[in-house]
Amino acid sequence: MKQQLKRLGRVTCLSLISLLLVACGPQHIPTGLVYCSEGNPESFNPQLVTSGTTIDATSQQLYNTLVDYDPVTSSFTPSLAESWYSSDDGLTYTFKLRSGVRFHHTSFFTPTRTFNADDVLFSFNRIINPKTPYHNVANNGYPFFESIGFSQTVSYIEKIANDTVVFHLNHRDASFLANLATGFAVILSKEYADVLLASNNTEYLDQHPIGTGPFKLTKYVKNEYIRYQRNERFWRTLPEFENLIFDITPRSTARLTKLITGDCNVSALPKAGELPVIEQHDNLELDTQLGFNVAFWAFNTKKAPFDNPIVRKALAYAVDRDNIIRAVYQETAIKASGLLPPQSWAYHATKNKYEYNPRKARSLLKQAGVDKLTIDVWAMPVARIYNPNALKTAELIQGDLANIGVTVNIISYDWSVFNQELNRKNYDSVLIGWNADNSDPDNFFSPMLSCDSQDASSNRAQWCNKQMDELLARAKSTTTRAERKQLYLQAEKLFNEQLPMLPFAHATQLTFKQTNILQTQLTPFGGISFENTTKTVVEDIQ
Repeated sequence: MKQQLKRLGRVTCLSLISLLLVACGPQHIPTGLVYCSEGNPESFNPQLVTSGTTIDATSQQLYNTLVDYDPVTSSFTPSLAESWYSSDDGLTYTFKLRSGVRFHHTSFFTPTRTFNADDVLFSFNRIINPKTPYHNVANNGYPFFESIGFSQTVSYIEKIANDTVVFHLNHRDASFLANLATGFAVILSKEYADVLLASNNTEYLDQHPIGTGPFKLTKYVKNEYIRYQRNERFWRTLPEFENLIFDITPRSTARLTKLITGDCNVSALPKAGELPVIEQHDNLELDTQLGFNVAFWAFNTKKAPFDNPIVRKALAYAVDRDNIIRAVYQETAIKASGLLPPQSWAYHATKNKYEYNPRKARSLLKQAGVDKLTIDVWAMPVARIYNPNALKTAELIQGDLANIGVTVNIISYDWSVFNQELNRKNYDSVLIGWNADNSDPDNFFSPMLSCDSQDASSNRAQWCNKQMDELLARAKSTTTRAERKQLYLQAEKLFNEQLPMLPFAHATQLTFKQTNILQTQLTPFGGISFENTTKTVVEDIQ
């Protein structure tokens, strides 16, 4: 007994896990996992955002979707829908829903029924129907769904029975299932929404979440941590860990330090320059996943002189993208020739059109009648999958543009403020990127380049081109992959001719973790899941 107490006494109450998971003492110690994340979520409802930070903290942890996507088999798999089929004309999709799925039981809500068709109708009618009481609760709208024209695609959703729903479409959409498999298309509890509506607390729905996922939210302290607890009523295999903590640590070096000291088990978004450090520690390793992403420099095409394609091309020729790949990514990314990454089935290998050429850049600026240009370049303050160090990238661009007589001011804010200010759309240009939500090539085009997406936060170039819209509509209305591939080739060519943004890299998704942490599930479309994560047995404290 003395030996047990001695060993317990050596477990310090100052460690993060002790502070957040257990109190010191000889009681039952619940198992827990700590993930060093890079920033604060904007919301706890992923329907309302496009931020990868928010998707990481919500979609895979708290919710489920009707269908999932298996990147290994490149197929859609059942989730809250057990099965589905579409009509011959592609205008209806019928889903048979899973029975017995329970919503989270929390201190603030106790569900009285299981998941059913009413929850599906509520979750999507909120998005497509402005007359529903929850539609306008989302101050910034539903950016992903707006960017893909979801309200124009879906005519209405019909409840056939408690376990059957039918989506009626206005037109054929080859990307429809893929969009339902994204981390944005989560299912909410209508019963919970009704309770909040009756008490005039509708805003709680998105900040105090109730889902069907493997974990439930128990506490969030901005800039510090998010605490989750295992959903003991989860409909799939229960997660091994009773507790999950997102330790919010914006600085990459601080995340690495916490991983080395054991304060974190898994760490997000390491910088490429930190990779050699991992090799010095036998208990740490790198987890990688080829990413469906693109990093780019977006020009605000609604502001002069960036509304002129000649000016945009001049700035593109002025930037040494090869140097950015070397200095920022250090062989963890490949140079982009367009929007689509090489692993996309619609990818076409093409020569990079805008190779580094300062002389040509000066000539084009002169042709456009632009002299003594000053430009603001907004840079994310946090690492993202597609760009581990946007501030460094901005500094390199600043140096390149100085060579052609263009002055660059680098603008950055705290991550939450950065997103809020960015949504005001008053910037000159921004270094940001896109991590695909599904495998369909439309996901790289419609959210960022369609006219529908202009009012959504995903179209950072504020670009609208009717010819592009026509190409994308044709590509979604045909189900023949060969025809679609040719249409996306035309879309890439039009994009390169107009250049609303300069793509420069497709990055590999990186995560640091302790070697005893197994099955940390990275997806090629971004996001991370701890549902199936396990930990091997480690030796007792000596």
